[in-house]
Amino acid sequence: MALPLIATESLTVGQIQLRLLPERAVFVEPLKLLLVSDVHLGKAETFQHHGLPVSSQVNQGTLRRLEELCAQYQPEALWILGDLFHGREGMADEVIDAWLRFLHQTQVSAHLILGNHDRPLQDTLTQLSVECFVEAVEVGGVLFSHEPDVDSTRLNICGHIHPCFRLKMGGDRLRLPCFHWQPRQNRLTLPSFGEFTGGYDIALAAGETAYVIAESAVIAFGQGVNGKRRQ
Repeated sequence: MALPLIATESLTVGQIQLRLLPERAVFVEPLKLLLVSDVHLGKAETFQHHGLPVSSQVNQGTLRRLEELCAQYQPEALWILGDLFHGREGMADEVIDAWLRFLHQTQVSAHLILGNHDRPLQDTLTQLSVECFVEAVEVGGVLFSHEPDVDSTRLNICGHIHPCFRLKMGGDRLRLPCFHWQPRQNRLTLPSFGEFTGGYDIALAAGETAYVIAESAVIAFGQGVNGKRRQ
């Protein structure tokens, strides 16, 4: 049986090489860092708290993908660019246990830029073996943040937006998560890593690229990118 094709895209900004992964993560080649954003553990449990029957299996699936990425790329550190947990109602014992089990199995050094969902949980999160940062952090000349940093002159990698891209092909319509590269702002926005999250449709300005995630491949769309243009 043929193995499924795993196709990544590379984006080089200055001296920084980024590998955009179909698992909705970025591996920063020279720094050996794995980046994800908007994991939203416990979102299903938040819905359950309000009486909606949503399966808790999404947490296991999300953390399993993250564990597989750590095993494959062996990062020196994992950086989560905001919203590791969805909210206080979702921080059930089994959710916290799953996160701690992931850390034990991978032995990865975890760092979290607090997002809008994380900030009210800061006191709890600091007890869960993850180093928390309230503000944006510069690492190796790259600025990591949750919300886009509009004043940064450095490469800014962020989350928060949950970017998605709509494709029109004849009578077919597709809406897929994507990495959004904005060269004028020197900014790369990551898709949400969590399996149970919504998305925001982006419109590409001149020179921008949507690195669309289609199954196990990352495909670039935008003016002047391999002849592909938004439909």
